[in-house]
Amino acid sequence: MYQIIIYLYLCGVAIASLFNKKVRKMWRGEREAVKILKEKVDPKAKYIWFHAASLGEFEQGRPLMERIRSEYPEYKILLTFFSPSGYEVRKNYKGADIICYLPLDTIRNARRFLRAVRPVMAFFIKYEFWYNYMHILKHRNVPVYSVSCIFRPEQVFFKWYGRQYGRVLNCISTFFVQNGISKELLHKINIDNAVIVGDTRFDRVLQIKEEARQLPIVEEFTQHGSVPTFIAGSSWPPDEELFLPYFNARQEWKLVIAPHVIGEEHLQQIVSGLEDRKAVRYTQVEKGEVSMEECREASVLIIDCFGLLSSIYHYADVTYVGGGFGVGIHNVLEAAVWDVPVIFGPNNQRFQEAQDLLKAKGGFEINNYYEFSDIMEKFIHDSAFLKSSGQRAGQYVKSRSGATDKVIQYIKDSEWSF
Repeated sequence: MYQIIIYLYLCGVAIASLFNKKVRKMWRGEREAVKILKEKVDPKAKYIWFHAASLGEFEQGRPLMERIRSEYPEYKILLTFFSPSGYEVRKNYKGADIICYLPLDTIRNARRFLRAVRPVMAFFIKYEFWYNYMHILKHRNVPVYSVSCIFRPEQVFFKWYGRQYGRVLNCISTFFVQNGISKELLHKINIDNAVIVGDTRFDRVLQIKEEARQLPIVEEFTQHGSVPTFIAGSSWPPDEELFLPYFNARQEWKLVIAPHVIGEEHLQQIVSGLEDRKAVRYTQVEKGEVSMEECREASVLIIDCFGLLSSIYHYADVTYVGGGFGVGIHNVLEAAVWDVPVIFGPNNQRFQEAQDLLKAKGGFEINNYYEFSDIMEKFIHDSAFLKSSGQRAGQYVKSRSGATDKVIQYIKDSEWSF
């Protein structure tokens, strides 16, 4: 059944590539992957393979990649992506020796790919379980690790109809799981090679914090922290429909908006939601089209470029992370690491870090405008509550760090040692 689904998906991708630019990039990238490997693989080198579906999984695997590259320079790193949103952003990443797409998991593709590169070790990040690739790696006695993985009862592995596909789990040498629930679920299907290490993303956001950029434009806009500032990251229209009306009536607060989709239509939609508030765009100030003085006098700064959000959160008194009224919230850890409270929408149940932030009282779920208004009013009128909420958020992130160290140490102590 799995093979049939893969081939049907392959046909769907081929057709969709005729009409969709993003799918076309993925389709071409997958077809060129083996050619890239044949051109770039050093037959004398030992390769460690990391696979990340997209950008988020890459960030989870990055601390591990960089530790291995630093401590074991005799190995080369192969990094593969499935999604263009990962590959296109990180195709020039200096921490890997070869970067390419991973061809879809047909038997033929898996054989060709693994003939072109013969990894001595493989790491699949979070939800990645590729049946044919993993079975070939197991047959070759290559250790395969699942990193920062998390399991839930509703996943196919734990359903009667998922037993055949579930055999892929037997190909994993060690599961480095995020929590005890995941380990227990695996135990129930007779898989006992799971180790609880936590999530490597915590190590990554702490690393990002240490490497954060100083942003003179944002500093000038916030008047070097002298005015209260609300920062909304990865926002969508349903998010903006909640916080824009509130801050239209709260002129004393400055507002930074980094929308998830940066397109002229969306940017104009944000501006139209502002009433008597002067807004400037980051790139306008950057290019000199808007002066620093005008930036300082503005009350809303719209971030119309990528790559700054993790550093921008540093300037917040309160943060909001978008996506919770759609497919799911975005990265709350990038905000929480700065010791500021994090507000987000209701679609957060599948995100362990959001659930944990709620329990730690550093994160706050809102379902409508009134709930958003209530929590903001509490932050504004109770400075002790605001401060303690932020401290709880930051302490939560710090307390969960160290997963990368645990993974490295476990492998060093195992039969598959570096």
